[in-house]
Amino acid sequence: MGTEIDVRWEGVLAGTPEQVWDAFTARTGGWLWEIAYEPRAGGAERGLTPGGGTVVEWDPARRFVTRAEQSDGWFNQLDYDLEPRGPGTLLRYRHRSVLGADHDVQLDSCLHHTKFYYHSLTEYVRHFAGRDARYVSAGAPASSAEGGFAVVCDALGVGDAAVGDRVVAAGPVPIDGVVDYRTDRFLGIRTAGALYRVYGRDAWGWPVAVAAHVFDGSAGDTDVAWISWLERVFPAGSGE
Repeated sequence: MGTEIDVRWEGVLAGTPEQVWDAFTARTGGWLWEIAYEPRAGGAERGLTPGGGTVVEWDPARRFVTRAEQSDGWFNQLDYDLEPRGPGTLLRYRHRSVLGADHDVQLDSCLHHTKFYYHSLTEYVRHFAGRDARYVSAGAPASSAEGGFAVVCDALGVGDAAVGDRVVAAGPVPIDGVVDYRTDRFLGIRTAGALYRVYGRDAWGWPVAVAAHVFDGSAGDTDVAWISWLERVFPAGSGE
């Protein structure tokens, strides 16, 4: 068996405990990806872990735990604790699991992804609470695993953009919004009707990925449109 990890995130979100609870139990497509939970202790989880898992604790607007296990000792468990904090909600998140042989790479990736995902949750609760999203995702070609994040940012026309900058990015559809997250590995752009995310997984030797959480019903954002756009950015044979 691999090495156990314990990754935590804590922050105050600009929404009620009920809104935050709704976001991570019923509307994950608005900030993460599509996950379904049966709303009860002992209920099924689908979409978070391969093969699914089980809801261990279900205490609305207070505490939620979901866990998946395998016979070889592997497990994956997420804990959420909420409490009112002024006009908002303090969320304490804990992720425990088991990583394989490339432990250091996977742990570093998990730490960076956790910060980005829970920033996206913060943005969702602040700007889109209670709204369902159409979740769009696309992986870039294998050649993007080397230097691909910078290439995608340049292709979008936001290579030099920083948090707080207003941009009009040139994806499959124009993305007119504000940069809400920017590191050397990830980019987030929030528009009036969507959250756009670029995952620079080339930092760990993996292909880049793009996701969109679309709330306004725009027909231009689809998995196919983003895949086609990424294939134009990384034409066949480039970097290989």
